[in-house]
Amino acid sequence: MPLLDWLNKPESLRTAARVPYRLLEGVPELGYGETPNHNLLIQGDNLEALKALLPLYAGRVKCIYIDPPYNTRSAFEHYDDNLEHSQWLSMMYPRLELLRELLAEDGSLWVSIDDNEGHYLKVMLDEIFGRRNFILDIAWQKRDGAPNDRTIASIHEHILVWGKSILQGKNNEKTAAEINFNLMPRTDKADSQYRVFDEPNGPDPNGPFRKIDTTANGKGGRMVDSLVYPIKNPYTGEEVWPRKGTCWRHKREEMERLQQEGRLYWGVKGTATTPMRKLYVSEAKQGMTTPSMWSGLALNQHASREIELLFGEKASFETPKPEGLIERILHIATNSGDWVLDSFLGSGTTAAVAHKMGRHYIGVEMGDHAVTHCQPRLQKVVDGEQGGISKAVNWQGGGGFTFCRLGATVFDAFGMIDKAICFPTLAAYLWYLETRTPWIAPQSLSPLLGIHDGTAYYLLYNGILGDRRPQGGNVLTQNVLDGLPKHEGKRVVYGETSRFGAGRLAAEGIVFKQIPYDVRVG
Repeated sequence: MPLLDWLNKPESLRTAARVPYRLLEGVPELGYGETPNHNLLIQGDNLEALKALLPLYAGRVKCIYIDPPYNTRSAFEHYDDNLEHSQWLSMMYPRLELLRELLAEDGSLWVSIDDNEGHYLKVMLDEIFGRRNFILDIAWQKRDGAPNDRTIASIHEHILVWGKSILQGKNNEKTAAEINFNLMPRTDKADSQYRVFDEPNGPDPNGPFRKIDTTANGKGGRMVDSLVYPIKNPYTGEEVWPRKGTCWRHKREEMERLQQEGRLYWGVKGTATTPMRKLYVSEAKQGMTTPSMWSGLALNQHASREIELLFGEKASFETPKPEGLIERILHIATNSGDWVLDSFLGSGTTAAVAHKMGRHYIGVEMGDHAVTHCQPRLQKVVDGEQGGISKAVNWQGGGGFTFCRLGATVFDAFGMIDKAICFPTLAAYLWYLETRTPWIAPQSLSPLLGIHDGTAYYLLYNGILGDRRPQGGNVLTQNVLDGLPKHEGKRVVYGETSRFGAGRLAAEGIVFKQIPYDVRVG
């Protein structure tokens, strides 16, 4: 597969691994609503925030939507979008790598972008996610008319969509079912195709139906020859053959079954030269496939108006996304209770929509407007504000969110674990490093972190078994070993030190790792 190259790419490939693991520190006075709650609003650099989220959320996020800077070479009030091309690519690459780790196996990534970097972003994401996991490029109409300041003007943006792990279907196609996408609600236009048609014996008692062609191209081959046969018109008694150059779509047995069940339509008077198959409205899909062109949905001007109504300011953000756009994405890609992540939160639209739709969410924003815009916007959502999609989803308020900032790193400049690190924090970190899965803290803490692929992982730290003396549990001794939850298979034990030699550890099936020296940094 061709790869994209740019100045400083080798360094950007190593960036994600070098980002230090930081703590997430709650800011209670900026949280709001019901507690405890699942929702997180994080202020801080999104690269460091994504790394901090890995131990608890890796592989759990069903939908990631991001609206990164477009590198349009124009300055915006709340962030600098004027990055040189290679710098932009180097900024995006490590963040996309971490986003992929946070995404669930059946999850999807949706990225809003324009033509300035969209085609480069496509190639870069093909490298990170795998080209076979690319789903489609959606064209979203962002304005209702072209500006008059140029000969050819764009009125759409791209929304590039990837799955994390897609199984190819028949003919190497990717289907909505295979990537767990939801169908869109049926429209009145779609339902209008199903009608009650007059027939010689009166309307069909099975109700409205749509007429489906019973013939197909009949050029050559044994298979086609077997599909050329006569059927009897039940009203005239005549034998009817497919038109010249065509064949029936169904085998003789199937056509006879359709005839017996009254599922062939022969016209108002029963004299049609070719019958049509009936597809009843009751058999129609309960939803509709989503097209790749989204027009008439919601425009940027709607989003600007939404922000103005929320904050009483005109154009608080130059390029907010309308709630209706995010609603469609979350409707397709998620269900109630799923996790949604936006690491370029901007004005907070993704978090606001996810909250109203009953999804759990994580929003990350670096600037001061995490406090001046995102936090008050979500507070209004909890209080039941009625802008955006609120009426469409019957939003009445409720729930809550937790506000966090990035705290100290787990390791200091010398690679030593910060003394302020508590047991659950280090446990989550070590579990992720060992298993690449998130650690779900039990109600009652134990040295046994869990069992993964037949291996049990233990942590002797922070006085989990008592005080910090050897007999207190931070050192692997015979008494400590006897007190650990039993496991018949391989065991990995992290601790301050071990009183067992290599031979004894091998006999016990234990791999001992000393804190902090055997703990990988970053």
